[in-house]
Amino acid sequence: MKKTKNKATVQSLLTYSIVIAFWVFIQVWTMAGRMTNLLNGLLVPICTYVILAISLNLTVGILGELSLGHAGFMCVGAFSGAFFTKAAASVIPSVGMRFGIAIFIGAAAAALCGFLIGIPVLRLKGDYLAIVTLAFGEIIKNLINVLYVGKDGRGFHFSMKDVASLKLEADGEVLIKGAQGITGTPKASTFIVGIILVLIALFIILNLIDSRTGRAIMAIRDNRIAAESVGINITKYKLLAFTVSASLAGVAGVLYAHNLSSLAATPKNFGYNMSIMILVFVVLGGIGNIRGSMIAAVVLTALPELLRGLNNYRMLIYAIVLIVMMLFNSAPKAIELRERFLGNLKRKQRKEAA
Repeated sequence: MKKTKNKATVQSLLTYSIVIAFWVFIQVWTMAGRMTNLLNGLLVPICTYVILAISLNLTVGILGELSLGHAGFMCVGAFSGAFFTKAAASVIPSVGMRFGIAIFIGAAAAALCGFLIGIPVLRLKGDYLAIVTLAFGEIIKNLINVLYVGKDGRGFHFSMKDVASLKLEADGEVLIKGAQGITGTPKASTFIVGIILVLIALFIILNLIDSRTGRAIMAIRDNRIAAESVGINITKYKLLAFTVSASLAGVAGVLYAHNLSSLAATPKNFGYNMSIMILVFVVLGGIGNIRGSMIAAVVLTALPELLRGLNNYRMLIYAIVLIVMMLFNSAPKAIELRERFLGNLKRKQRKEAA
């Protein structure tokens, strides 16, 4: 048991080390003057997608449930965080402090939605769960698209019709403008903040997986009937994993929102395609493989932009990379070759150490 625990600790430290090494590489690359505006603009989105990928892997890989509503939780976190940052501008002048509080608010709002949705939804399985979570994501996006929120001396005003129906005073301010979303959000997200949030998300997920709670969650995934027969509360642990996953998606949403000056609930930002893209990161990185999800998120986020110069071929190359990664992670022959290579490498290292 102690040996297994030590192995898990070593694996966790290796995962943290990869994130820190990536940060160091970017700093060195920047000091060397090699960092272009294009690459610099990708850093915060990469951190956002890494958090989304590892948080969804908690639901799909560790819990064993297929969720297609992750973009919905991201949307909740993004808009609740950005709304607070704008609404509290007169009370809390410091952008950094508002951003810090917004992260907690986004996480709490997404966790609450995850908890409320999870109570009825987690009683479903397989395709039914996927369809219901997908519907949740679309409902959230469409609700925000028709929501108008204003603020004046009398307080907050809400409407689902138009700006005029808010009936604001002369000094009033419209905070959420329906399909136009929120404008003027301070760009508080930075690469270092993104790296810190990635490390915190990893710390939460890896410690959860290595705990008694994590083992109970994986027991439910492997055999629900056997887990229930030994007294594991199925609903409690499934709801816990789903809520934590939603909460971290909310954190990613806040980071995403504060990297844009204008935030709108468009299909591109928070629609079905976004949920599928996050799921692709999880599947290609390996279901249940947190480190693999991180690497897949980085590669697949950066690749289309790095290949932008090859206008006619970049999406073809992107598709080929997807196929190769899928074969590498799933094909029995590829897995056998990979394990044989790693085994030979370990034997060589042991001989050198001896």
